[in-house]
Formats: sequence, C-alpha cells, structure tokens
Amino acid sequence: MIVRHTIFQNSLLAALLDGIYDGEMTIGELLGKGNFGIGTFDALDGEMLILDGICYQLRGDGTATIADLDQGTPFAVATNFVPRIKVQAPRGMRREELSAFVDEVEPSANYMYAVRITGRFESVRTRTVVKQSKPYPPMAQAVGGDKELYFENVEGIIGGFRTPVFEKGISVPGCHVHFIDAARCSGGHVLDYVVDEATIELCPGTDLEMRLPLTQEFEQANLAPADLDQQLHTTEVKK
Repeated sequence: MIVRHTIFQNSLLAALLDGIYDGEMTIGELLGKGNFGIGTFDALDGEMLILDGICYQLRGDGTATIADLDQGTPFAVATNFVPRIKVQAPRGMRREELSAFVDEVEPSANYMYAVRITGRFESVRTRTVVKQSKPYPPMAQAVGGDKELYFENVEGIIGGFRTPVFEKGISVPGCHVHFIDAARCSGGHVLDYVVDEATIELCPGTDLEMRLPLTQEFEQANLAPADLDQQLHTTEVKK
C-alpha cells in the first residue's frame, strides 16, 4: 500500500535545458526539504547527490566534496527517504535491464519514486557537467565537452528518482540517478552500470512540492521547446 509522501523540486528541468543555471535556493534551504536528492549547482558546477542529509558536489574531474550550505542550486529534487520497498538486485544486470526489473517491483508506474541502490558494481560509467560561464549556453551544448569516467569493481551508492512520463519537462522522465563511491570521494551522473551485489530501496512519492524561480531569466525562458525529447536524450542519456 502506498502512503502519502512528498517529493520537493526546485525549478524545472525545461528551465535547466534552456540555460537557466543560476538559482535562488541555497543548499542549506534544500536540505530543509529532504535528506536525499539529486540536482546540480549554480553555473552547472557539478552534479549533486544528497545522502543521509549530506550534500555532495561531484565535479567534472570526478572528485566529490561536501557542498557549502550557502552554495546555490538552479535545479534539484529532494525528499526524506523512507524506504517502503526493499529487494536484492539480480547480479549481472545492466542499467536498462535493472530498470525493467524495478518496473515490475513498483506498485504503479504513475507515482514518483526515490531510488537508492547500495552495494558493489562490476562497472559504473558516469559523466559530469562542468562549470559554465555567462552568457550560458543551452544545456545540450554545455554537456558537449563532458568527460566520461569508468569505475570497475567499485562499492558505492546509485541514488536518484524514477519519474512518470507525464512529468516530462518538469523533471527527467524515467530514471535519473547519480553515483558516489563508498569512500565518498568520486562519482558523477550515471550513464550505465553492471550490478554485482546490491540492494534496491524505493520510496514512493504521491505529492509534489515545487518552487519556481522569481527571476527575469526564468520569466523569459522557453519551457516548451519543439525538440524537448532530443534535448533530454542528449543531456541525460548521451549514448
């Protein structure tokens, strides 16, 4: 049975795609909305992963550090993680296969889910956005120079959200996850992985709290581009 649970979101993915990289919200404020989450930082200065109330900044060189509370975020999703579903991940599954497996475990595809996969991975392939300079380019251009990092036989956590397709443009439809190793010193935006031995935890979300920026840039942003699907593929999948 699914119970009421709130997921908080700062701004829209469509705004990020349009180059709205400066945020009004600080990391300190964001942590008041949840102890688990993902996102990015002002000027796209790395990927974000919040675990157990600590916000990590995953930069383009693959390093991970604890973010300052006064740093800003233009886009983030957070919740208080309460695992309602817990299953073992089948060994040897790649991201696409495990995604289908999780689809079968979920009570319904019509809700949001915070997802946390903890354990050992045969491999993890990541990339990380790098800090941009004004005037900011659209995100599809900004990610063009991202470097990919490969981890082999690594222990760590893959965390993020599974979002219904009807939220396309609001957030990333499907599974949007970031990785950090067990030592909390390296990670990035997940492109693919192969599971060795890991536990999957799901926290269903029925309520969405959203905060939109009160900025001139957001007021003038194109939030319904004709090529939204292509932009999502370029920025989030990048295969």
